[in-house]
Amino acid sequence: MAIDHPESTDLSTDLFDQIRSAPKVLLHDHLDGGMRPTTVIDLAAEQGYDRLPTTDPDELAKWFTRGADRRNLELYLETFAHTVGVTQTKDGLMRAAAEAAEDLAADGVVYAEVRFAPELHTEKGLTLDEVVESVLEGFRLGTAGRPITIGTLCTAMRTAAHSYEIAELAIRHRDAGVVGFDIAGAEAGHPPSRHLDAFQLAMRESFHITIHAGEAFGLPSIAEALNYCGAERLGHGVRIVDDIAFDDDGRAVLGRLAAYIRDRRIPLEMCPTSNVNTGAAPSIEEHPIGLLRRLRFRVTVNTDNRLMSDVTLSDEFIKLAEAFGYGIDDVEWLTINAMKSAFWPFEQRLRIINEQIKPRYAALRAAGL
Repeated sequence: MAIDHPESTDLSTDLFDQIRSAPKVLLHDHLDGGMRPTTVIDLAAEQGYDRLPTTDPDELAKWFTRGADRRNLELYLETFAHTVGVTQTKDGLMRAAAEAAEDLAADGVVYAEVRFAPELHTEKGLTLDEVVESVLEGFRLGTAGRPITIGTLCTAMRTAAHSYEIAELAIRHRDAGVVGFDIAGAEAGHPPSRHLDAFQLAMRESFHITIHAGEAFGLPSIAEALNYCGAERLGHGVRIVDDIAFDDDGRAVLGRLAAYIRDRRIPLEMCPTSNVNTGAAPSIEEHPIGLLRRLRFRVTVNTDNRLMSDVTLSDEFIKLAEAFGYGIDDVEWLTINAMKSAFWPFEQRLRIINEQIKPRYAALRAAGL
């Protein structure tokens, strides 16, 4: 696979400041993967949860990052036991969601879709509806008075057998802020077609679908997600590069699946740092996003799990700027890609693009920031 190499590794202070202050859009962010370490510790104390490895916030943050950065998706997922363990109450879920909204807004995110798996938060007796209602209330509290809009994605665990129930749940709350249905979890051995009934329900109800595919497993997972399960977006999708070859002149030759994805403008929810953590990419510099951006696939930039990967969305853009020589025009292109690909209503997407994103980028360029 051919990879774009960095044009420059010297990131100017001006570009750094531009990225930090620019409006950004996030489509792939997990609620239980983005909690504040202090909140995990507080909730553990309140709930009598005694399995944390440390109660020092800095050390706990480092523990999560060390635990996640083991180049293996299954090992990466092990770190979630603690964040899920302390979000089994209404108050815990509301706090996690409200703080996620606050933290994203502070990073300049103007629209985000934050996902979580309701079935993982019922250990202390909450119903699935109570779980969703608590998260939605937290987002309402956290977005109040801030220039950010948040849509929620309900995720089913692909290793379990509750996906139809979770699809029903998501659809039940579609008018309250849930904008789509997803499956996640260990990918190898758990193809999306095993949850076909859930996806067919979502399609019958004209409900949005995104699927984790092409992260830890290859082209068959991507093909099933699209061709059997109706995915409108691909969570990660990095392995689509397995369907791209190069001729003797160095020109990219797309296979049928890669060509279909590009032709149909199917969005790829790419999470560079997380993909390095899980072993889906060897490094940021070798991440397929460089090639896919150059070939004009509809790539978007995302955080996946801000706590586990120790990133913000600004961090991700800065790393890409360092690796591939991106400037503010590239950041705007990727941001508008994401807003176009959101599951939020069309007219409101246009309003965010035209009233928040484009004017702010124009102002940044005019000010030379």
